[in-house]
Amino acid sequence: MGDRYSSLASVSATRAVLEAHGLATKKSLGQNFLVNDDVIRRICELSGVGPVDDVVEVGPGIGTLTVALLARARRVVSIERDPDLPAVLAETCAPWADRFTLISNDALAVQPDDLPFAPTAFIANLPYAVAATLVLDYFERFDSIQRATVMVQAEVADRMMAQPGTKNYGAYTVKLALFARPASRFKVAPGNFFPPPHVDSAVIRLDRCAHPDLTAAERAACALMADAAFATRRKTIQNSMRTYFGKGVPASAIADLLDAAGIDARRRGESLSLDEFKELGRRALACGIARRA
Repeated sequence: MGDRYSSLASVSATRAVLEAHGLATKKSLGQNFLVNDDVIRRICELSGVGPVDDVVEVGPGIGTLTVALLARARRVVSIERDPDLPAVLAETCAPWADRFTLISNDALAVQPDDLPFAPTAFIANLPYAVAATLVLDYFERFDSIQRATVMVQAEVADRMMAQPGTKNYGAYTVKLALFARPASRFKVAPGNFFPPPHVDSAVIRLDRCAHPDLTAAERAACALMADAAFATRRKTIQNSMRTYFGKGVPASAIADLLDAAGIDARRRGESLSLDEFKELGRRALACGIARRA
């Protein structure tokens, strides 16, 4: 590769690989291949991946980022759902065959035991339709993952990094914050992809945070409270929770819960901090609301 991070990171190289295998990009799978080696470099640097890291990569495509990771990490397992790409990856990743594993499956269907090792890092250029779901899912289910560096739609990165009181702060922000905190990000313009997407992208790094003050049950209750608080975003938290729980939880119980947590029922969900959602989760579990929902 010389001084390049990836020999595949150009339009000409990407076209050549696809044409050699009689393939074209598939819009249905959200395929937009990176074609800028400087972006590959910045992803590798932001991720901090080194010789002690075992990486799980989702959406390797033709291996543009994969080969750069294999040159730096101890091992890489890539998950790709496109049945036409295993033959391509077998070719592009051949120099590292002893340290590379490919799993042909939907990433959301892959279980921790399906991987050949417990990954320390999660790296992906994600289809925008599933990006938010997949990042949270992998932090929840793969305990060994300590950090994630992912390419997502810019608006998704905004949600991941949002602060209380801002328009992008919502239930997803709270639930992700129960597992990870944003460390850094950078923008990636459409022209860095083949074909160019119709949206701006961002690479964001998320580092796992342990939250030792929460049990697993309390964490789940906190996530439930976030869903309830943002069920109807323009309403007060009390009314939003009433809408979310319906007849399953009496209005008086919701009022008592908010009072016990020290939260004014007239506030809106977007004004609550993570610590306040934690307290709501603890109180909801203690009074049984989290168990009834």
